Amino acid sequence: MEKMIFIAGPCALESWDVCASVAEQVVRWKEEFPVLDIVFKGSFDKANRTSLGSNRGPGMDEGLAMLARVKQEFGLPVLTDFHLPDQAAPVGEVCDVLQVPAFLCRQTDLLVAAAETGRIINVKKGQFLSPFEMEFVVNKLEGANAKTIWLTERGSTFGYQNLVADMRNFSIMGQWGHPTVFDATHSVQIPGGAGGKSGGQREFVLPLAKAALAAGAGGLFMETHPNPDAAISDAASQMPLDVMVKELPKLVQLWEALH
Repeated sequence: MEKMIFIAGPCALESWDVCASVAEQVVRWKEEFPVLDIVFKGSFDKANRTSLGSNRGPGMDEGLAMLARVKQEFGLPVLTDFHLPDQAAPVGEVCDVLQVPAFLCRQTDLLVAAAETGRIINVKKGQFLSPFEMEFVVNKLEGANAKTIWLTERGSTFGYQNLVADMRNFSIMGQWGHPTVFDATHSVQIPGGAGGKSGGQREFVLPLAKAALAAGAGGLFMETHPNPDAAISDAASQMPLDVMVKELPKLVQLWEALH
């Protein structure tokens, strides 16, 4: 693989100011590091929040308008996740990459609808699945004529409110001929472990990201925010934008040394 997939952006789409501040930095990374196949990420709806009262984001119409503006003003390809088959077509009209959430990765109708858009499909491996079972997800997408498939590792459930990232998974999932990505920020989540919301262990994001690249991952997924503690979602696991500015060059250097 010549380029390293790099998916970066806030967890949930919030205000345009937050979106634009991250997009401005992503553009700088795109210019500074030609080796990156870079995509801006933002979710219009966090449909699997722990609590009913949690902020889910702006919704599909407003969220897609925000992503379309990122494409227009910053010239970046964009990615978002979707949760219902009938959302695939409108999302595909705007987004370059459609993401199938981990909890929904076995949903045949969702996978087929994503494939029918002709866009790149990024599927997150369910926390409840072995890497071997992703073969059947790949088979569904290939059977629906998906053009490009990415498989993303985001940790496996290990007891209650804990995830473990198995570095063997990149070799296992890579055997079906599609790029693998490591979701470094979601893999350090403590699901539902912060009193009605998910906690996280941000201090392990960078060590795990480096380990994943060394283990053969084809790219990284890293959520970043100017002020993660104030973010409406995944406040404990998103990376501060200023920290990412300092650390991304090291990750790129590691990729280049390995490849």
